[in-house]
Amino acid sequence: MVNVARLAGVSHQTVSRVISGHPRVREETRARVLQAIDTLGYRRDMTAQTSVTRRSRRLGVVSFDSALYRPASAVYGIERAARDAGCFVNVVRLRTIDRAGVNEAIGYLAERGVDGVILVAPQRSAAQALADVPADLPAVAVEGRPEGDVSVVGVDQVEGARQATAHLLDLGHETVWHVRGPDDWLAAEGRGEGWRAALSAAGRAIPETLAGDWTTRSGYLAGKILAGRGSDVTAVFVANDQMALGLLRAFAEAGVKVPAQVSVVGFDDIPESAYFTPPLTTVRQDFGEVGRLSISVLLKQVESAEPVGHARLVVAPRLIGRDSTARPRPAPPLIL
Repeated sequence: MVNVARLAGVSHQTVSRVISGHPRVREETRARVLQAIDTLGYRRDMTAQTSVTRRSRRLGVVSFDSALYRPASAVYGIERAARDAGCFVNVVRLRTIDRAGVNEAIGYLAERGVDGVILVAPQRSAAQALADVPADLPAVAVEGRPEGDVSVVGVDQVEGARQATAHLLDLGHETVWHVRGPDDWLAAEGRGEGWRAALSAAGRAIPETLAGDWTTRSGYLAGKILAGRGSDVTAVFVANDQMALGLLRAFAEAGVKVPAQVSVVGFDDIPESAYFTPPLTTVRQDFGEVGRLSISVLLKQVESAEPVGHARLVVAPRLIGRDSTARPRPAPPLIL
């Protein structure tokens, strides 16, 4: 630290503040210290720090073994934010999310001396397990339910769906159909709620939803059903981009042109969405911000000598407009 301070032209106390993430450091000073750290290849002695603070700077994350974009991206955002904060992360991935499995994972992490736990809780079963978290273990839920005794950080799913549906209504579509996610997922619930709220606020008919399970295949099957309804369907909000991809394929096979005949909006903004045919209008979630806030809230609990109130932090989503949406095509004139 003395060498870093000498190279950066600051005191070693300033270097310590930068390393610990202290807010009262000027950004230009912080940048100079970080550059000196990179130049010298400095690494913190975590063993020494643990002996002084009695904290391991080791955090636990409980998620489930899934290749789905949203939970995988949430875990990545948490890991990156933890690394930026100088923390190690132990990740336990469960094959299936249920209350018993979550409790076992939390117990496993607690036995290994983690300072706190982040639970990626996208399903009702995982959210229910939050009630069993030991009172003396700092914990944060990502995408969990806002009620209860655990801090929650998540993207505003309701607002994202409302934006997607309102966008289609603003283009002039009379109503918007919806391909929903699985019933046990909190995100699917929130996106359905936002879709219905936007239609109700506009005084529009609310069509029956079509079931999906987040997979491209389920979107394809829903697309085949919607394509068979002909001109009744001019706009569809699909609960995630993978299902939207399947829906676009079904429409293409049926000769339904997007967006000339039907406009389509997805949710997530996966990296491939911009390269769909046509490029997909969708809702973007900032998982980097979710990770940063999750780590910040957890460390505040870990480092506080007094009990900290439970946070309820919501990250705003953003509609990304592309070529899959357009104004509805006017009906052909009647020939008498």
